Amino acid sequence: MIVPGNLFILSAPSGAGKSSLINALLRSDNQASARAMQVSISHTTRDARPGENNGEHYHFVSVAEFKKQISLNAFYEYAEVFGNYYGTSEAAIDAQLSQGIDVFLDIDWQGAQQVRMKKPGVTTIFISPPSKEELESRLRGRGQDSDEIIASRMAQAQAECSHYNEFDYVIVNDDFDQALLDLTTIVNNQRLKCRQQSIAQQSLFSKLLNIEAVEPTE
Repeated sequence: MIVPGNLFILSAPSGAGKSSLINALLRSDNQASARAMQVSISHTTRDARPGENNGEHYHFVSVAEFKKQISLNAFYEYAEVFGNYYGTSEAAIDAQLSQGIDVFLDIDWQGAQQVRMKKPGVTTIFISPPSKEELESRLRGRGQDSDEIIASRMAQAQAECSHYNEFDYVIVNDDFDQALLDLTTIVNNQRLKCRQQSIAQQSLFSKLLNIEAVEPTE
């Protein structure tokens, strides 16, 4: 019998190290465990960028198709960002979970609220930077954004961090190795819960509970 996968939400302000943590977890977990894990692939109406492949980076669909899916209540969560739609397919996620795959949703706090409404048992994790100063240093260290954009990202980060207490777990990404260990611990904790182990170890417990009593010898 297949043990259903776990659904995780990972949210963080830009610069907190969320993507690096997810990628490191996937590399380490897929090497050490027979349990599959992957990041959800979102649907979007924006055009594919150079190097992006349909079904690998996003599911690229038309606005008409996306709106049709909205009318069918087909998304766990969706949002319109700068004129483009982004959403998480409920059917696709449920199919992966039913195959025993642990799935990560890389979404913001608003998306997390939407998912919780449909799937209350989802495990939610917030990744926080260790300080405002360190977050700004990381953003500037990328060398990609102007002062104006960095200021906007800092303001957005403050707004996102104000929702940290809506999540089940909070990881402060000060030391990367420790943050990765914390994230791994959360994943293992969900896998070891009784509802999971009762399926994974069904044969074991069936045998244990049906052991015949042994008469003591004289």
